Parts: sequence; C-alpha cells; structure tokens
Amino acid sequence: MFRELGAYLDSIKARDPAPRSRWEVLLYPGVLAVGLHRLAHWLFKGELYFFARLINHISRFFTAIDIHPGAKIGRHLFIDHGFTVIGETADIGDNVTIYQCVTLGGTNPTNGIGGKRHPSIEDDVILGSGAQVLGPITVGKRARVGANAVVTQDVPEGATMVGVRARPTLVEAKEYQKDFVPYGTPCSEIFDPSTQKLEILQCEMEQLQKRIAAFAVERNNNGKGIETKGRDRA
Repeated sequence: MFRELGAYLDSIKARDPAPRSRWEVLLYPGVLAVGLHRLAHWLFKGELYFFARLINHISRFFTAIDIHPGAKIGRHLFIDHGFTVIGETADIGDNVTIYQCVTLGGTNPTNGIGGKRHPSIEDDVILGSGAQVLGPITVGKRARVGANAVVTQDVPEGATMVGVRARPTLVEAKEYQKDFVPYGTPCSEIFDPSTQKLEILQCEMEQLQKRIAAFAVERNNNGKGIETKGRDRA
C-alpha cells in the first residue's frame, strides 16, 4: 500500500513543478479528495449509499472537489487545485490530469431513461482549467482539452480540443511527442472568451505558416539535390 502511495505521489511530482517533496504533495486537496473517494466508492459498491454520500460531502467540504461515489477512477488521477465536479457515471482511466474548475457533467438522456450520462476519460488525458466535458462521450487516450473548452462529442485519441464548442486544433509534433504537456491549452496565448475564435484562428495560422515554411525549405533542398546530380552526370 505504501509503495503504491509513493508511486502516486511521484506521478504528481512528475506533472507539477511546484512541490519540493512527497510531503508537500500529501497536502494537495486533490490527493485527499481521491483518497476519500476510494473509500466512498467502496461503500457505494456495497450499497451503503448514505455513508458513501456522507464521505462525499465531507470530502467536498474540505477540498472543494465533488466526486460522486459512483464514479470510477483509475490509477494516479491528479486533480490540481480543485473546484472540480465529477458525475456519477463518469469513468476515468490512468494518469489523467485535471486542472481547476473542470466539470465532467451529465446530459439529459433523450429516451428519459437513466443510465450512462457522464464522460469516459481514457488514459493520459489532460483537461485544462475550466473545461466542461458533458454527456456520455469518450475522450481518447492522450487527448488534451484546452482551458474553458466545452466538449459534447467524442474526442479522438491524441487530439487537442479548444473553443466553445470545442474542435481540434493543430499541435506541433514535438509537443505531441512529449510524455506530458502541462495545462492542456496549446500555444502561448491565453484564450479570452470575448476574442477566442480570432485567437484560435491566429494560432492555427501560425502553425500553418510554420508548416509552409518547412515545406518550402524541403522543396528547395530537393531541387538543389536534383540540380547537383544533373551537373555530376554532365
């Protein structure tokens, strides 16, 4: 048990440059919330719903993080800062990172019959601050959801979603290949809701210009290579 706890704390240190030691990480509200949720979920599975809810309310009071006892959470979930809501039928995989003010919320079933109402978050996903992921959708492995994005449809594996309503944006390969990219929001700009569409377009334009410039250099180099071969044959 202590080895597993140590591995969990180390996984958080690897994703957050702020703590200087494991002891600091132990004080994180997200760590306490996840620990209490494990107990509440165990009681929930045993159909001790009142006591599960009691643990849930105690956790919410001390951490400002509301995780329904029915939610299924994998290994090494990192909730940074707090003010997060996770619904009853949410499924969270391993090594998921959630920043502040994120909601894994439900939507009203069209048939009026209760069931799967909340998202499924697969392994290594990053949810940026203020992201709202709504409904029985799936966020694929290694996907990133930017700050204040509203996601209501499935997210492909490795995609980066920004905007309201969220849509994919281009991300440089060197960024995608990193083991962990903090905060979820791409580029250096901070997205202001009042000008968000313009900023997203500017960001995409910058990425396209870089790709065009790289393509032009590659084309020139290939042209020089062909010209040199022609001279050698002559």
